[in-house]
Amino acid sequence: MKMNIIMILSFAIILLNLVEHANTGRVVPFNTTHSHVDYEDEVDLKLKLLNKPPLKTIKSSDGDIIDCIDIYKQPAFDHSALVNHTIQMAEQQNNDTFKSVVVSQIWQRNGSFCPQGTIPIRRIQRKHLLLNNNNLQRFGQKNPYHHHSITTTTPKPNVAMLVTLGYNYMGAQANLNLWNPFVLEDEYSSGQIWLKAGVSDLFESIEAGWVVNPKLYGDKATRLFVYWTKDQYESTGCFDLTCSGFIQTNPKVVLGGTLEPWSKERGPQYELPITITQDENTGNWWLKLGQNVAVGYWPGSLFRYLKQSAIMVQWGGEVYSPNVRKKPHTTTAMGSGEAASAGHGFASYVKNVRIMDYSMSFTQWVGTWADEEYCYSAFNEVKYGLEPTFYFGGPGQNPLCP
Repeated sequence: MKMNIIMILSFAIILLNLVEHANTGRVVPFNTTHSHVDYEDEVDLKLKLLNKPPLKTIKSSDGDIIDCIDIYKQPAFDHSALVNHTIQMAEQQNNDTFKSVVVSQIWQRNGSFCPQGTIPIRRIQRKHLLLNNNNLQRFGQKNPYHHHSITTTTPKPNVAMLVTLGYNYMGAQANLNLWNPFVLEDEYSSGQIWLKAGVSDLFESIEAGWVVNPKLYGDKATRLFVYWTKDQYESTGCFDLTCSGFIQTNPKVVLGGTLEPWSKERGPQYELPITITQDENTGNWWLKLGQNVAVGYWPGSLFRYLKQSAIMVQWGGEVYSPNVRKKPHTTTAMGSGEAASAGHGFASYVKNVRIMDYSMSFTQWVGTWADEEYCYSAFNEVKYGLEPTFYFGGPGQNPLCP
């Protein structure tokens, strides 16, 4: 009897922790002192919170399971700041989201779509949680930054990017060259846009682009992603809809869904056009793909600083690995895996770069940055009479980056 009481109390504590995480988008660590609780049971509880009851289920040929969820029962509404939130629908929806850019999502190919009033959400399966090395509380999250700690062992991602800062930005856009770089199992590599605000040691960020992330998705496919944080990845925010926050409105786009086709060296180049703009009336940040097709938005109420505007915009690549800034360096690639100097058809690029400020015009100043230029490089090619093209990437470990 005493053992049963201990088990019941242990389950109750875990469930309360998980519910608190869901309600705030914040990580609440498990109490690991309860040795009687089976890890498999923790996984079951997490799965119940992550996956909402579907009205329809679609099986994709790439192994994904897509659940059609009532739009008002999506994970965003578990957030305490969004309890009474009314969904803002986009003024214009286009059924041919990816048509103009050739790129598409694999799940769409069998012709099945979610019914009206629902959105498609990629189901988190048991195998996905088991990839996280018993760290369920940080599932779907990036590792936190620790600017002031000299003893932390938490690695910081490595970036090569185009950047602008110093103004109040209401939006940004770009065409991201789509690749499928080599990535080690516990690492990730992305091509993306960031919009940031706040102070350096507690910044807020909204992000979107493509990513290869085996630990999160269970494979090495290139996938569409969104991300947000209000405390430099410390405890809030997540990829896609793995926590409450981002509100999806589009019934034909899956966040975390596989994107194809991928660009090839000396071959066809494919692009993912992304636009992020702020609604000046609501403060919400809208994500749009292709030809102005709205996917959904980050509510302004999630943030303190981004509720007003962004003060920094970045475009480029990011690699997470415990083996950056050290020897031997990771072999996880960024972009195409080629250095920025390789140019078009070889290196990953960003085109059609735009920034919108309060004057509703496009600003001109940008600079480049690479954390480890011999591992992952950045180059903004400017030619007279032509729009600049920003190139980024690299193989990681190489003779100049041992």
